[in-house]
Amino acid sequence: MNKDISAYNESQSVADREICKVLSAEINSKLADEESKIWHAHPVWFIDGNPIAGYSKLKAGIRLMFWSGADFEEPELKIGTGKFKDASITYTAVEQINTADLARWLEKSKTIQWDYKNIIKRKGVLLRLPL
Repeated sequence: MNKDISAYNESQSVADREICKVLSAEINSKLADEESKIWHAHPVWFIDGNPIAGYSKLKAGIRLMFWSGADFEEPELKIGTGKFKDASITYTAVEQINTADLARWLEKSKTIQWDYKNIIKRKGVLLRLPL
């Protein structure tokens, strides 16, 4: 596991740390060959430099976010607001994590991607990446 992500996880409260550890283990198992790092102060996984999945500490709990999750057609994921295609779910206890759902979402994150990597070059225009 990425040592910076491990340090992020360890810096959380006991309950949040357990959530973070499960999320990072599951994400690492499904995106094992992909880049992971602390990006904008929280753990993020990338495919070819494009952000795919990550999690962060919010007041309400640990939010798991998929940058292109709005197109996953998954009712458990709350679609973000605005011009981006993100969707997320917030956990307050490790028991809330459904690893089968998480595995399905991670599989979708490999094939359903919007090009966040080049959004600045395109002056805020977000394009869907071809399969």
